[in-house]
Amino acid sequence: MELYANVIGEGKPFLILHGFLGMGDNWKTLGTKFSENGYQVHLIDQRNHGRSPHTAEFSYELLSQDVKEYCEKNQLKNIVLLGHSMGGKTAMKVACDYPELIDKLIIADIAPKYYAPHHQTILEGLTMLNNSELKSRGEADEKLEKFINNWGTRQFLLKNLYWKEKGKLALRMNLEVLKEKINEIGSALTSEEKYTGETLFINGGNSNYIQKEDQPLLKEHFPSSKLETIDGVGHWLHAEKPKEFYQLVVDFIEK
Repeated sequence: MELYANVIGEGKPFLILHGFLGMGDNWKTLGTKFSENGYQVHLIDQRNHGRSPHTAEFSYELLSQDVKEYCEKNQLKNIVLLGHSMGGKTAMKVACDYPELIDKLIIADIAPKYYAPHHQTILEGLTMLNNSELKSRGEADEKLEKFINNWGTRQFLLKNLYWKEKGKLALRMNLEVLKEKINEIGSALTSEEKYTGETLFINGGNSNYIQKEDQPLLKEHFPSSKLETIDGVGHWLHAEKPKEFYQLVVDFIEK
């Protein structure tokens, strides 16, 4: 499995894993900023997302293997690994499966617990787009608005549009497989899975993905972890307050 990645800068390898229905490009602004600090930033598209291969199989075990193979192919060692949401679940799995790969681990707004499927409306909207003859991004936005009223969420999803051929837009993600494997997206780490290296969890003060009662679970799986909160932001904490997010990450990886 050869993952697609946009690589920015030179220095210590710093891999970033996007969330469900996203792609590495979602992190371009922050990735560029990290690269200016002496990091070689790898903005990875996970399988069935963006420009990476589409396959019928999809699980965190495979996503974790994909990252390991990517590191081997590119001879990356002692990496900084940051994952948001689904990408955070992948990053946790990589850390538990291949701890020798990682120097510092950062998990943005997700816990190692089970999450019930909660993207149904978004998936309905994207399915409608997938079955439409789209001539422009504006038309796609208009159609998607019937399902998703939040402008920011729509813009995030519409980043997946590309010109498949002249005058015809399509989505980059493997929507059918992602819909079929929706239960996989929320799966938890098993009780035996642990990573003892330095770990930073960052959550959004207005997000409900990491609850107060989840804190013992974070420590159980990641005994050397700490949790920081960015007030006044939701699940897309890195996009809502990029400066605060950037500072927390840099302070953690450079201390």
